Amino acid sequence: MKTAIVTTMLAASALADIERGLTPHFSAWLQANGYGKWGFERTDLVGGAYGGKASDSDTIVNTPVIFFHGNSDIAVGVVGLFTGFTKSIEYFSDNGYKKSEMYITTWGPGDKDRAPDQVHSQEYLTYLRAFTEAVLAYTGASKINVISHSMGVTLSRRIIKGGVVNAAPQSFNLGPSLANKVDTFIGIAGANWGLTNCYLVPYAFPTCNALNGFYPGDAIGPVGLSRYLRELNDDTIKEGGHVFSIFSTSDDLIGYGDIVYGRFTSLWPTVDESKTFTYEISCHMKLRDETADEQLSLMRTHHFLNAA
Repeated sequence: MKTAIVTTMLAASALADIERGLTPHFSAWLQANGYGKWGFERTDLVGGAYGGKASDSDTIVNTPVIFFHGNSDIAVGVVGLFTGFTKSIEYFSDNGYKKSEMYITTWGPGDKDRAPDQVHSQEYLTYLRAFTEAVLAYTGASKINVISHSMGVTLSRRIIKGGVVNAAPQSFNLGPSLANKVDTFIGIAGANWGLTNCYLVPYAFPTCNALNGFYPGDAIGPVGLSRYLRELNDDTIKEGGHVFSIFSTSDDLIGYGDIVYGRFTSLWPTVDESKTFTYEISCHMKLRDETADEQLSLMRTHHFLNAA
């Protein structure tokens, strides 16, 4: 118990320098430009969002980054063991990035106890698509970078690809592809071919369902892969100019060596390069937090650290 308390105190201390939330400048812009209805601030949660200019004179130098967190996580801050992309934001801040160049909003409940209920729903996809379009318009950037983790990978891939989504109670169109607006796309520990843990319980938990969940199918092929994932992987549009995957074969959440029917679930067809950790990083959350240096290197050089 003492260890847990100390760990939480240290985490809170490390987060003290981050001014959480959207800036008043960004919030005012959202209201003035028709995005107010979305509630991107997520003031109902601790650390519900992050990003925005300090004022009109705040110039954007670095290519803006949009982060997409995982299932039932939050944007930034501390909620139990969930800290969102706090570590990456801290690291990027220490390396020349400003708040006006980093953006994230919380999608979903921000409650780990509701993780089994989360799916690739029309609600989440349209919400995050609108946020992405808002950041593009607000920053005026010709390109953005995207960094995603866990379920944020499979959500952001579709958001960037755009197009019609059939894996819902009814089809809907997200709009044209935004791939030409993305310089670097990074997916960390995403279950792109489903989760082996969902094989035996496709209907026990909504997140494992065979329509818009993580059902891996009945056999390699994939035969019976959830419709959402099948359509996502069949779509040949690259998610950006440079597409990377980071994952671990000892990931404690994905499990089974990251293998689903003979293939790595954290790799998908349009990936250019990937980096695989073994036992150096075995925690699903630490894989996001402890690779901030790799994330920055990929955005700046389009190469992994120590790449040959």
